[in-house]
Amino acid sequence: MLFIVYSVKSCDPAWAMRVTEQNRLLIFERRVFRKIYGPTQDKDGTWRIKTNEELEILIKKETIVRFIKSQRLRWAAHVIRMDTIRTVKKLTEWEPCS
Repeated sequence: MLFIVYSVKSCDPAWAMRVTEQNRLLIFERRVFRKIYGPTQDKDGTWRIKTNEELEILIKKETIVRFIKSQRLRWAAHVIRMDTIRTVKKLTEWEPCS
């Protein structure tokens, strides 16, 4: 999971994530967590995989998609606080000529 977070942190903050990409990331994340946390034993002794709701409780709803969105907000706040001489700030405030 650390590799995934590192990969996400190193990508472009302006990268637009489509709904299908979000769903694929969530599916992959749940698959990894199911491997980490393992199966659940019911009261009758049978084993089953954890449900999505059980996984959300275990990870406290801190999904990779929420992490990506929070990093984008941090980056946007950082750009807003930048000096006006910085290139990134100039690019965000730039308006094309008509």
